[in-house]
Amino acid sequence: MTASVIVRAARAADSAALGRLGALLVTEHHDFDARRFIAPTPATPQAYGSFLASRIGRADVVLLVAERVGSVIGYAFGALEGSDYMALRGPAGVLYDLVVDPAYRRQGVGGMLLEASLAALGERGAPRVLLFTAERNEAAQRMFAKAGFRRTMIEMTRELG
Repeated sequence: MTASVIVRAARAADSAALGRLGALLVTEHHDFDARRFIAPTPATPQAYGSFLASRIGRADVVLLVAERVGSVIGYAFGALEGSDYMALRGPAGVLYDLVVDPAYRRQGVGGMLLEASLAALGERGAPRVLLFTAERNEAAQRMFAKAGFRRTMIEMTRELG
């Protein structure tokens, strides 16, 4: 299946597909833990698509899509960040989103997006790449571990009030 998939830079015309997939990401995370993650709304696809489209063309941003037969079936979004004393780390590439349409999961599309994102962030000078994944997203954690990522931080959340 991956032979028919291409990974390319996102374009403004991809906004609706990016929004649909971004809303899927919001929904999945909210389903993992409704107290931690924001809830999707009817406006989420348009808002997420607009947000991502606004990042297209920025030198510090990597926004890639996986396309199969003219349809966007996944995307990856990351950026370069400088030193962050709150996170106790130096400059890094940060992979914020990596999502594949459920109909195309477990077929290598996520791995293609991940490798292309790592290469693009490396070409832009990132000395390392870090990412966050939901505690319950075990499939993603396995993919990231297989790609050489290691656990370095654990987020803990406590509700107040």
